Amino acid sequence: MAEYERVAQPFAPVYDGDSRILILGSLPSVKSREQGFYYGHARNRFWPMLAAFYGEPVPRDIPEKKALLLRHSLAVYDVIESCEIRGSSDSSIRNVKAADIRAIMEASQIERILVNGRTAARYFKAYQPETYLRMMTELPSTSPANAAFSLERLVRIWGEYLR
Repeated sequence: MAEYERVAQPFAPVYDGDSRILILGSLPSVKSREQGFYYGHARNRFWPMLAAFYGEPVPRDIPEKKALLLRHSLAVYDVIESCEIRGSSDSSIRNVKAADIRAIMEASQIERILVNGRTAARYFKAYQPETYLRMMTELPSTSPANAAFSLERLVRIWGEYLR
């Protein structure tokens, strides 16, 4: 089993003044950190899900991913600023330092916060103020580990909140 390592959020949040929906994951996986951007695992359905919902091609690189987000008034970040973790195992997360999302909230038009999966929801609920909790909806994880949800099902469920 992999050893615990302290991992700090390697990516800046993606947002602008027009962002209306904030999507929060837990912490970038090993594959995402290797790829240099959010949801970088080749089998994660996040980018295909967004592309399918908005009727666009799946973005191939970081500039295309950022453009897709901003074109649709989306912001992306994570709920954990740093923690100890074994590999990419959410169940091994310990000694969490929560991310501060106030700058995103103050500089944008966020109306709704969507959390990508149970782990992100658990840490969001544990560390964020009531004001933000009222804006939060937990959605099924787009991770390849969540094989119970097909891409089509993710598009349908997430789509209710991406409008």
